[in-house]
Amino acid sequence: MLDHLDYKSPEPKVISGAKEDWELVIGMEVHAQVASKAKLFSGASTTFGAEPNSNVAFVDAAMPGMLPVINEFCVAQAVRTGLGLKAEINLFSAFDRKNYFYPDLPQGYQISQLYHPIVGEGEIIVDMGPGVARKVRVERIHLEQDAGKSIHDMDPHMSFVDLNRTGVALMEIVSRPDIRGPEEAAAYVGKLRQILRYLGTCDGNMQNGNLRADVNVSICRPGAYEKYRETGDFSYLGTRCEIKNMNSMRFIQAAIEYEARRQIAIVEDGGKVVQETRLYDPDKNETRSMRSKEEAHDYRYFPCPDLLPLEIEQAWVDEIAGTMPELPDEKKARFVKEFGLSEYDASVLTAEVENADYFEGVVATGGDGKLAANWVINELFGRLKKEGHDITETPVSPEQLGGIVALIKSGDISGKIAKDLFEIVYTEGGDPAQIVEARGMKQVTDTGAIEAAVDEVIAANPAQVEKAKANPKLAGWFVGQVMKATGGKANPSAVDALVKAKLGL
Repeated sequence: MLDHLDYKSPEPKVISGAKEDWELVIGMEVHAQVASKAKLFSGASTTFGAEPNSNVAFVDAAMPGMLPVINEFCVAQAVRTGLGLKAEINLFSAFDRKNYFYPDLPQGYQISQLYHPIVGEGEIIVDMGPGVARKVRVERIHLEQDAGKSIHDMDPHMSFVDLNRTGVALMEIVSRPDIRGPEEAAAYVGKLRQILRYLGTCDGNMQNGNLRADVNVSICRPGAYEKYRETGDFSYLGTRCEIKNMNSMRFIQAAIEYEARRQIAIVEDGGKVVQETRLYDPDKNETRSMRSKEEAHDYRYFPCPDLLPLEIEQAWVDEIAGTMPELPDEKKARFVKEFGLSEYDASVLTAEVENADYFEGVVATGGDGKLAANWVINELFGRLKKEGHDITETPVSPEQLGGIVALIKSGDISGKIAKDLFEIVYTEGGDPAQIVEARGMKQVTDTGAIEAAVDEVIAANPAQVEKAKANPKLAGWFVGQVMKATGGKANPSAVDALVKAKLGL
């Protein structure tokens, strides 16, 4: 799968029913809001949280005679996403009308892409643990416009409509049914979100609805999925049900678990699973029927007469490809190779693009990758998590933390002094080197001064000396006492060597 790691595929999730074992088959349709200041077919703003119905152009409101005009930047973002998923970019694509009535879709149809999507087949490598990953095939990515929002809780007798989201550009990223368990489904969405954020094509904010997933769940008997992969025959897979508009990794897992057991109970009781769209209720931890599942013909798709087909040039695609950033898997592999990090540490540091950028800023100043990783993950991330913050809210800049790392590496301060220095920088700010100088925090490396402190501690503790000679492990007690006597400023390695020499160990 990946050149830098020897991955193996995880075992499929097996759920034991009352009568036999079952396996899960899951496909995902992820709707990702395109990171763009303007909508897909109008110049209206996409700013989140604006006053209701304030970001609405005439074309969004479906006023008579208003015609859509394609936003080139949104097309470029879709191409960029396709390249990030190692997918085929279709130089010819076209828009279709998907006909259905929603109160918050004024024109009565959605402009989408069915027959000729802008992006073809790609793949996503989903990490499931050290050395374990699944390759999930992406069937296509197509562009479409979002609907608005119906509001039912402002009045007991009326519903309201906010059209601010209407016409906002969405990328619908459709996977093959390659996902085999709830944890894998959540990991897939997490990995896709990570890639989109690295690319800058979607901010991945699930709370605001900028990334949401429709989860297709079916069950099959062990071995049936492999037959489907061999033949491409979907009849080997069970009837699928779609769980709509999931915007939480935790809820995705819980909904799949419930839905799988619901389907197993139906089949083992002699019934048949009905293909339908369902909603997940997190309060009751159950899915419930929303409507029968529509097929493409139910929407009466036909080519949109208001928009010409998109014909893009390979040179333009190549130009976008030339601006692609280093993506998570490549960055993780580089961190392992270049800085000697463990796969786990590299995963933590590349989980968010802001984390990776911060870490590289620390290394640029501090010069030691492994030491920098230790301080970023354990000290900084640990402190931020404890206080309920993330890296975007850190009071310590990469240059400041890099300065602390550089002082440790040069031997100017010890690890203990570094923790004290970090606390000062975290709470008060300032340049680490200047703080060390001004507050007399520099590590004592003068052998004579350290030797005097060692002699003093040994002379004051003759009984402990005899114990240490009998049990060399107790020499650490003397090191601790010397460090305490010197206010933690003595070089620990020098103290340890002198203690052992003085005690004849």
